[in-house]
Amino acid sequence: MQVSGYLNLAADVAHNVTDGLAIGASFVAGPAVGTVTALTVLLHEVPHEVGDLAILVQSGCSKKQAMRLQLLTALGAVGGAGCSLLAEGVGAAATRWILPFTAGGFIYVGTVAVLPQLLREDVPMQSLLQLAALLAGVAMMAAIAQWE
Repeated sequence: MQVSGYLNLAADVAHNVTDGLAIGASFVAGPAVGTVTALTVLLHEVPHEVGDLAILVQSGCSKKQAMRLQLLTALGAVGGAGCSLLAEGVGAAATRWILPFTAGGFIYVGTVAVLPQLLREDVPMQSLLQLAALLAGVAMMAAIAQWE
């Protein structure tokens, strides 16, 4: 396997741990929050994992090997969720930092992935629309946090 495959696996494990932390902490916050978070993570994970599978195949893995490796990286989510659920027993202060940490991580990754592409866009109006959509998403999260 090429180096890009190993790097992708390491990044995928870290990503899945963060997803697991978010899911576990959300269920600690309440069953409704946990369910919404789990469904949201599921919806974003399906295309993400398909992309990771393609990267692994392009870096020299067979489809079967790539699927096995993807299954192993998914254990990171189980570990992250377990850490969140175990942190509940330590006290509320331990779980209070998990959701902001994971939300900040998701926003960081989103902006790091999106903003460079916006800067390369040939059509300025398209860049403005995409930036407006990104800011609208952040505003929605802030509004939900305020009214929750």
